[in-house]
Amino acid sequence: MTTIKKAIVLLSGGLDSATVLWLAKKRHKPFCLIFNYNQRHKKEIESAKKIALKAGCDCKVIKLELPEGNCSLTNMKMSLPASHSTQLIGEKIPSTYVPARNLIFLSLAVSYAESTGAEAVFIGANAVDFSGYPDCTPDFFKAFRQTIKKGTKSGKKTPVKIMVPLLNKSKDEIIKTGLKLKVPYELTWSCYQGGSSPCGKCDSCLLRKEGFRKAGIIDPA
Repeated sequence: MTTIKKAIVLLSGGLDSATVLWLAKKRHKPFCLIFNYNQRHKKEIESAKKIALKAGCDCKVIKLELPEGNCSLTNMKMSLPASHSTQLIGEKIPSTYVPARNLIFLSLAVSYAESTGAEAVFIGANAVDFSGYPDCTPDFFKAFRQTIKKGTKSGKKTPVKIMVPLLNKSKDEIIKTGLKLKVPYELTWSCYQGGSSPCGKCDSCLLRKEGFRKAGIIDPA
């Protein structure tokens, strides 16, 4: 009898992380980590909880007090940047960059993985249709894998795997993958704003809208 191996999944409540959760479910028993890091709104956290429940996976919300700094996702005194075209997204690092966010999240996820015997950590980072965040790039993940090998007990023999299955996929490719897996995109929330409906102006909204358009699918959310 084959033992189903455990995996830690970073679940934000957005389209990409939901797709990754369903990918992880194919070969692993996922445990979801949801981060409340003092972000602008908590709607994505509630979406993440619903997605984990729909997937039949246990989850834990981790509370972090990340500094406000000059980040418009954590500093309520700042206005969120509005984009007018997806062609301009990624030209420079926007104010929505949360300093070292993926470095922090992945470090905690590896700690959970090593403590619980999970063989892998899944993250929905993407380096194609993204805002240019440095911690979403292939170089970052390559370096982080080396950090695991050098800085963890398991790294000496069997390092925790960092799985980034969407890293080189476009948004429409991600959506098509998710539709085949029956990912409940109607439960996801991508907008940087809270409220009852997406703003339609932030980078995340525009990338999502363009992805569904290219995929030829109506966004169920």
